[in-house]
Amino acid sequence: QVRLDQSGGGSGPAGGSLTLSCSATGSEIINNIQTMGWDRQPIGRQRESVASIASNGTTTYLDSVKGRFTISRDGATNTMYLQLNNLKPEDAATYYCYAKIPGVVHLMEYWGKGTLVTVAS
Repeated sequence: QVRLDQSGGGSGPAGGSLTLSCSATGSEIINNIQTMGWDRQPIGRQRESVASIASNGTTTYLDSVKGRFTISRDGATNTMYLQLNNLKPEDAATYYCYAKIPGVVHLMEYWGKGTLVTVAS
């Protein structure tokens, strides 16, 4: 049973910073994670893919967070981090972490329960 445990989140001022973490535990298959990343669900906008990091270190970012957010991963502990800098009101959302692990036919996706980020105006 794979479980993704999220921590961090909360409220920060505009221009401030927050750090989110996501730790994968529960099964030996987490040693085969190919990609981890973050989605977010804002109020009044469509769900967005925020950032991802592959096992080889390749990263992707949503255009609106480039230069402000940094994704990283500790492969030894299967823990992923998202550093949110220069927070903007539009960053307010529920952030969900995920891990993609090879299955029999396709990559299997596992999701955390989400953590709420709010940004003070």
